[in-house]
Amino acid sequence: MTFPAVFERLPPHDTEAEESVIAALMVDTEAIYRVAPILKPIDFFREKNGYVYEACVELWKRDEAINQITVAHELARAERLEEVGGQTYLADIIRQLPTSLGVEFYAQIVKQDSTYRGLIHAATGIMQMAYEAPAEIDTVFARSEDLIARLRGGANFRDFVHIGQILQAYLQEDAEVIAARESMAIQSGFHDLDLLLGGLKRSDLVIVGARPSVGKSSFALGIARNAAMVQKLNVAFFSLEMSSEQLAVRLLSAEANVPGDRLRLGQQTELEERRIIKATGELSEGNIWFDDSPILTGAELRAKSRRLAGKVGLDLIIIDYLQLMQGEGTGRNENRVQEISYISRTLKGLARELKVPVIALAQLSRAIENRHPRTPMLSDLRDSGSIEQDADIVMFLSREEMYITPEQWEEQHPDLPSATYPKGVARVDVAKNRNGPTGSVELKFTARLAKFENWATKPPDPMDYDL
Repeated sequence: MTFPAVFERLPPHDTEAEESVIAALMVDTEAIYRVAPILKPIDFFREKNGYVYEACVELWKRDEAINQITVAHELARAERLEEVGGQTYLADIIRQLPTSLGVEFYAQIVKQDSTYRGLIHAATGIMQMAYEAPAEIDTVFARSEDLIARLRGGANFRDFVHIGQILQAYLQEDAEVIAARESMAIQSGFHDLDLLLGGLKRSDLVIVGARPSVGKSSFALGIARNAAMVQKLNVAFFSLEMSSEQLAVRLLSAEANVPGDRLRLGQQTELEERRIIKATGELSEGNIWFDDSPILTGAELRAKSRRLAGKVGLDLIIIDYLQLMQGEGTGRNENRVQEISYISRTLKGLARELKVPVIALAQLSRAIENRHPRTPMLSDLRDSGSIEQDADIVMFLSREEMYITPEQWEEQHPDLPSATYPKGVARVDVAKNRNGPTGSVELKFTARLAKFENWATKPPDPMDYDL
């Protein structure tokens, strides 16, 4: 690995450890199975050692023997044999350590030094960004944290896990099995929806699409409220459209059963005031963390989420809403569809990295208003890019009463009583569910409180969830 000349000291490295690794590989073909999960060619400080290691890996990939002769041949094929010092260099390092004992220990030393050098590189990049002094300091913080987080992720590797271990952990035959299964998914609080989905799975990207004013934000706040107050989980709520104060007041309105306009104008009754005080105390105990930055990129959201996860832990992330997020580029070389595709991939990656459900609200196109019935479809996602592909679950919110008056309803349904007019009826259509069924459920919507509720009062048994 080459290194910037600005550093007066040689960066961390251990030449003997590097040579011990490649010597072990050439005297014991099986040693590669212990080293390959740990090291990459770029982890070697001396470039020629990286070339020798790369030759060993290439031989291994082709299921060929690894020894001094085959490695020399592979280096010659890549026109690197003379560059590393020829057969003489290979013979010298084998002579110094003609055994594979301790190869994993030496590999860990090489990896550790590589990580230290990576930190120095990251620091150089951070320093350069700081000198350039861009307009947005948050962008520098986000990119800096991303550099460190990527490096930290690369410092670890995963080994095989036997299927028996996985299944035993999944189905424990003891009294805690119900709690264990329930903890694997986060409940939305909407019983029929939870029964259909089996809850919100960790590492899933969930898209909730709707037209403006249907109630996307209120629906998401309802999920956040249930997760934080009922399940005692930590929720990060990123709002690019509404302020944190507006969201908090909307939550308070729904919890205290006091219309939001009366809250804002201070026109509540004495009884309502008592309910407000009680609801304020209860909501304050819930761990909902709002971020109302109006401009937010995928890198910034990822960095903020990581920071909160490291500080207090994190169980659920909500973004309101996806199309308001900014792309990482300048916009000159990317169209909006490409930007949205990048953002959706970033959100899916974040869900997997932090092992939490990520709910992203999304705006639907006007096409839904020009057809009958007005049931949303996957093609209605605006600037959709790869949203449908990246998402594990896509669900749509709709309220028929937004498009038809009671009089029009009676005209169109003369055989039905007027009481069937869908006032306060919200429909949730699950259009995609990667690991389960699709379908529709209905919720009660109270417009004066901007609140979604269950029609049924009894929650489903978690053991009924299709996990």
